[in-house]
Amino acid sequence: MATPPTFSQRLQRLFLTGLLTLLPLWLTWVVVKFVFVLLGDLSKPLVEPTLQSIAAGNPRTFGWLVEPWVQGAIALVATLGFILLAGWLARRVIGQRLLGWFEALIARIPLANTIYGSARKLLDILQTKPDGTQRVVLIDFPHAEMKTLGFVTRVMREAGTGRELAAVYVPTTPNPTSGYLEIVPMEKITPTDWNVDQAMSFIISGGAVAPESIPFSPPAKGH
Repeated sequence: MATPPTFSQRLQRLFLTGLLTLLPLWLTWVVVKFVFVLLGDLSKPLVEPTLQSIAAGNPRTFGWLVEPWVQGAIALVATLGFILLAGWLARRVIGQRLLGWFEALIARIPLANTIYGSARKLLDILQTKPDGTQRVVLIDFPHAEMKTLGFVTRVMREAGTGRELAAVYVPTTPNPTSGYLEIVPMEKITPTDWNVDQAMSFIISGGAVAPESIPFSPPAKGH
């Protein structure tokens, strides 16, 4: 007959259950708060002086505009509005012309052109379907019995032998904007049938959002 749990053990179980219940909510709040604060800070240098001048002109009516939370909320809305405006312009001829002018300007700045050009190419690659090569793959890391998820960004050939090599961008969890680059022989790559959205969900969630099955070994030669 099993011994009933002690009061201390029951408290411990309740604590762990509560922690596991609240931890995802807390992590979601931390990430959302970080993103919203970051977006709001982008517009604060422009929004704060404007709101302060309005409040100074009529403090009785608009004095509440100097409250930090009000300025933060308006700055966030202004940033989101700018992002939506940029997306709308990018779909219009005038927006594409402005973007082309901006990219031409960036191309003349020595360091900025390398950073912007590389980031632009990576995003364009991830948004387009590959030709003959699956975009989302698994590669050996840190050894053959373990895998990590990556995105094939380019296929090259080894000098001398002509063997196909893949440039694989490996993002980190939970922030896929940082990562590292691996050059992997094509025969060592395990292709998947995932699209980029599924892969991003898998990475950001730390593997919690994933299909029931996944390939683990590279396909046999000749297949």
